[in-house]
Amino acid sequence: MSSTKEYLLDTHRLCDPAQTMERVRPHLCRMGITRIANLTGLDRIGLPTVMVTRPNSRSVAVSLGKGLSLEAAQVSGVMEAIETWHAERIVRPIRRESFAELQSEVAVADVSRLPKVTGARFEPHRRILWVEGRDLGRDAACWVPLEMVDTDYTEPPHGGHGAFPRTTNGLASGNDTTEATCHAICELIERDATTLWHHGQADTRIDPASVDDPRCRDALNRLVGAGLDVGLWDTTSDVGVPSFRCMICEAGHVQGHIGIGDGCHPDRAIALLRAVTEAAQTRLTYISGARDDLDPSEFTTEAVAARGRYVRHLIVGAKPARSFSDAPNATTDNFEDDLSWLLERLSCAGMDQVVTVDLSRPEFGISVIRAVIPGLEAPHDDPDFIPGPRARAVQAGAA
Repeated sequence: MSSTKEYLLDTHRLCDPAQTMERVRPHLCRMGITRIANLTGLDRIGLPTVMVTRPNSRSVAVSLGKGLSLEAAQVSGVMEAIETWHAERIVRPIRRESFAELQSEVAVADVSRLPKVTGARFEPHRRILWVEGRDLGRDAACWVPLEMVDTDYTEPPHGGHGAFPRTTNGLASGNDTTEATCHAICELIERDATTLWHHGQADTRIDPASVDDPRCRDALNRLVGAGLDVGLWDTTSDVGVPSFRCMICEAGHVQGHIGIGDGCHPDRAIALLRAVTEAAQTRLTYISGARDDLDPSEFTTEAVAARGRYVRHLIVGAKPARSFSDAPNATTDNFEDDLSWLLERLSCAGMDQVVTVDLSRPEFGISVIRAVIPGLEAPHDDPDFIPGPRARAVQAGAA
């Protein structure tokens, strides 16, 4: 059955935000979601942003959502909260084995290419917990370390290993499995691309005048009209899936909160729009202080000024060298075609193993997927980040 896209405004979904909200609303109480609050008016930009609270969360208690309409922003935040709830309560088959034992019986993710973390080392003969996923390229079962999927941060990693990142990177939800899978894969590609761009600092600034998509132009005009300086960068990596970074700061000085956003999608206009709206969302996150994972030290005068100097230096210090149309672009009518294209792009870049763990529960009818792609880099701003081969190669080339 084809996953035909019916909603194409600020993201691609099977149905519009109102239909999605109607489907998920009956389950919000069960998942501990107590409040959906509109944060938009706390800033002067006007791009809709909301916060969604889960007070008894086992990870972060506040999720953020953004979109071109308040309804779209609400669904964005709610779906983020829903997917994290699922990842805190995994019901997939789990095994406790060493890598050496497990790989003799079943297919296992290539652990040598998974991201590493500071202060830990993978031991192939140590027994840890693994969760069953599916290798999309081979259409067969494949097992991955549970700690890369589980988001219950109220206790140490299950199995006590701690050799791999415990994040929500690659976690996504959707109206069906293919839609959720595409969003999960795009997030992993985006974080990898941003990490490579950070280590290489390539001259990929985009001329904002070259942005021809009316939705993106309207969002950019809102930022400029609010008295903010804006910088856009094409961060697309060798994978070849459109990725962008947007940075905003107060025009002319370093005081005031900044915003940084990243976006990735086969359709380059959606990718850029995600980056722009996320930059506005990030700025509102600082203004509101809503996220419970923000450290109080981030709100000192010195910290605010330091972030402002960093963003202002990048915006002022780089001249636009690229056109928006230079970025690759792939537009399709359904998610099956998106998924095939994404898998092809990954394979061409050397990522032949794409594993997804289906965290969905039949009683809710909401698809939740955690994707794991050996070979891609983890986010560079994770506190325990260790550069992998791709980041080290880019860094060496930029030296």
